[in-house]
Amino acid sequence: MPSHPDVQKAYRLIGIGALLAFLAVLLGAFGAHALKGSLTEGDLTIWQTAVDYHLAHALAIIAIGLLFERNPTSKIFYTAGVLMGIGILIFSGSLYTLCLSGIRKFGMITPLGGLSFMIGWILLALGAFRRAEDKPL
Repeated sequence: MPSHPDVQKAYRLIGIGALLAFLAVLLGAFGAHALKGSLTEGDLTIWQTAVDYHLAHALAIIAIGLLFERNPTSKIFYTAGVLMGIGILIFSGSLYTLCLSGIRKFGMITPLGGLSFMIGWILLALGAFRRAEDKPL
């Protein structure tokens, strides 16, 4: 077991990313099989969009955890991973809820999750560029 607390955070990011990826696959299968007859074609498309973004960002969290493990003092990488997790909860979570409940107002918070994704990607890029220049993270 790693002793440095920030390295432990890296492994937590990897574990959370893996669980989120599992959940994305599960929800994708649920949408394709269990919901096919009960949702409209439009809602199935929305559901699939939620799954796609969910899985892509879960995999990104795993990759960020691996970067953070190699750079345990880099708060920027850790923050990028956390923001992507928040993005999954808000973006994909609001779309899943919209589809299951039929309450369209849940779509109003979806862009906040998208913004969280975007800030996470910008932080990841910034951290990578700083690392390439050997600047402190």
